[in-house]
Amino acid sequence: MTENTTASLPSFATGAINLASARLGARGLYATDEFFAPLERMLQDEPASFDPELYDDNGKYMDGWESRRKRVPGHDWAIVKLAMPGRIFGFDVDTSYFTGNYPPHCSIEAAFVEGGDPTDATAWTEILAKSPLGPSAHHFFENAHKEQIWTHLRLHIYPDGGVARLRVYGSAYFDWSKVGESEEVDLGYIFNGAKSLAWSDAHYGHPDKMLGPGRGINMGDGWETKRRRGPGHDWAVIRLGHPGIIKRVIVDTAFFKGNFPDSCELLGAYRPDLGDRLSQADIAASENWKPILSRTKLQMDHIHEYGGNAVADIGPVTHVRIAMHPDGGIMRLRLIGVKG
Repeated sequence: MTENTTASLPSFATGAINLASARLGARGLYATDEFFAPLERMLQDEPASFDPELYDDNGKYMDGWESRRKRVPGHDWAIVKLAMPGRIFGFDVDTSYFTGNYPPHCSIEAAFVEGGDPTDATAWTEILAKSPLGPSAHHFFENAHKEQIWTHLRLHIYPDGGVARLRVYGSAYFDWSKVGESEEVDLGYIFNGAKSLAWSDAHYGHPDKMLGPGRGINMGDGWETKRRRGPGHDWAVIRLGHPGIIKRVIVDTAFFKGNFPDSCELLGAYRPDLGDRLSQADIAASENWKPILSRTKLQMDHIHEYGGNAVADIGPVTHVRIAMHPDGGIMRLRLIGVKG
C-alpha cells in the first residue's frame, strides 16, 4: 500500500503531510466571522461528518468553519497558523455537507513569520487566485510556489459560507544547516521532514502518527493495524528528514496494552534515488535492507530504548523499514542519529 491509495487524491499529495493538521499543532488564529461554526473545526484531522438532527443555539450544527450570511459589502476570511513551517504543494478546500451554504469562491494568501504571528505589517503573497467552489465536494488546487517556505495562511471565502476542512499538502521545513555534524537529532521526526511512504495496513491509525510530537494522547494517536488473520507481518517504510547514521532507537507502545506487537525490527538503506511513490519492486526490495535493530520483543505501554551494540552502524541511511510482528500498535518511533 502506498500513500496515494485514495483515487481522488491528486499527485501533489503523494509523499506530503497536512501542514494544516490540528493534531500536529495547526491553529486557527482569527476569523472575520464564525457565527455558525468555529474556525478550529476546519482544521480537524478526521473527515467531516453530518448529523441531520443536531442543532445548537445558533442553528444547524456544521462540522467546519461557517460564517453568517453577509448583509454588508466585503467577504469573510480567516488566518491559520500551520503546524510547522513548510513548503506547500497544494490544497484541498473541502465543502463536504455544505450544500446551500458553501462559498462560491475562495482564494489563499501565505506569509512567512519567524517566531510569532502575523501583524498589520505582515506581507502576504497570493498563492491561490480566486477560484470557484461547489457544494459538498473536495476542491484540489495545486500551488505554483512550491519552493517557498510559509508559516501562515489567510483563507478568503467570497462572500461568506462554510468550509468543512482545509488540507494543506506539503513538506515540513527544517534548517539542517544549523545542526552540527556530531549533534544528535531525531532523523524520523515529522517536524524535521520525515514521512511514511508505504505501509502494509493503517486500519486504526496512520504510520505518520508514530513520527509526531510527544508520547501521544491516547490509543488513537499512534500507528495501529487491524488483527492479522493470515501469515506475514505489518510494516511501514519511512523517508528520513535527512540522510544520517542512526545511533539510538526508541519504540514507544504507550496506551497499547492488549494490542501491542509481540516484537519489532528495523531495517535501513541509503536510497536517495527513491521517489515519494514506491513501486511494488521498491517495497519488495525493502525486505532485504540492512538490519539496524534486530527483531526484539516488546512490552505493553512501555518506552523501549535501544543503543550501543543493539543498534548496528550500517552507515548513512535515507529510509528505514519498521516491521512489527505480527500486528498491533506503536505509538512513537524515534530514530536518534547524526547527519550522514
